Amino acid sequence: MSLQERKEAAVRAVFDRAPRPVVPPGLCAEAMRRGERTLRRRRTARRVLWCVLLAAVAAFTVWAAVARPWEEPPARTTPPLTGW
Repeated sequence: MSLQERKEAAVRAVFDRAPRPVVPPGLCAEAMRRGERTLRRRRTARRVLWCVLLAAVAAFTVWAAVARPWEEPPARTTPPLTGW
């Protein structure tokens, strides 16, 4: 008998000796209800985050179209006039 088989046999013996726990009758239904609620919350949070991301991309696009940060800003002063 290998070490793994002896460990499995010991665990099985512990489980066979222990009394079976009494499970409340509505436990499965309650767990399913909580699981569905958790999934609904995660789905809603994911949708809200996607909407925020899309709004940020749209705002950046509008700002970039209006501000045109890639262009050089106009000079505020005129260059000195020489050679007259």
